Amino acid sequence: MTTTAQAAGRSPARRLAGTLHRHSRLRLSLLLTAPLLWLVVLYLGSLAVLFVSAFWTTDSFTSEVVKIWSTDNFHQLFATPVYRQVILRSVGVALAVTALCAVIAFPIAFYTARIAKPRRRPLLVVAILTPLWASYLVKVYAWRLILSQGGLADWVLKPFGLSGPGYGLTAAVIALTYLWLPYMILPIHTALEQLPANLLDASADLGARASRTFRSVVLPVILPSVAAGSVFTFSLSLGDYITVQIVGGKTQLIGNVVYSNIELNLPMAAALGTVPVVIIVVYLLAMRRTGALSSL
Repeated sequence: MTTTAQAAGRSPARRLAGTLHRHSRLRLSLLLTAPLLWLVVLYLGSLAVLFVSAFWTTDSFTSEVVKIWSTDNFHQLFATPVYRQVILRSVGVALAVTALCAVIAFPIAFYTARIAKPRRRPLLVVAILTPLWASYLVKVYAWRLILSQGGLADWVLKPFGLSGPGYGLTAAVIALTYLWLPYMILPIHTALEQLPANLLDASADLGARASRTFRSVVLPVILPSVAAGSVFTFSLSLGDYITVQIVGGKTQLIGNVVYSNIELNLPMAAALGTVPVVIIVVYLLAMRRTGALSSL
């Protein structure tokens, strides 16, 4: 009777807490409901709307969206040379940025993970992350000043009889490489930090040169981490349009073409928007074979 009376006298909050404590699946369901709703309704729902609207058309006289099912947008997308060039250029820029990030990130990560003193490594990691704390627009406009005519790039290269790249495709690749480089350094740093030192010592004891040690010992260990970092650098570069708009000059990538068509031809903009989504999905499937997704 006493237990029953105590249970009856509990507040609703305490009874709810007791119920959740006894039913772990109910507790897990309540915890995941909000993020899953956000994912399904806002993210996947917006992608579904994007994909559906890509099959609509635009009235040439009124510029109103006509909700009639048609594949004309995709036919025009792949039949028009300009659109094909924009898609190929965008993929090329994303691959170039990813390759540059990998080349630049390895020596930095090797120093922070294997050469620097252990007490300094956390400070170096913080220094690598510091650019991510700055405003995206501030960093891009800083590169605009650096690459401008008579800017810092021209001033540094002038004694060698050279000049800066100015605004254009090269400037966009340089700025994007700077923006996304930390996303490549951190996975490689983690992989190198976990690399057993006795493997490197054993390779040296067996007479292997530094190049052979890199190919046979280091590269297999860091390759999944490089692939994991490339997921970020490739996808972020492929969908970027602000950097290209600011430092790219007349260069056009997928993001810029989508932005310019939003007001004029929304279905065509949606069709263009599905292209990077499909490319990134294919890229993720390819990276999955390297074990990159397990390294994220």
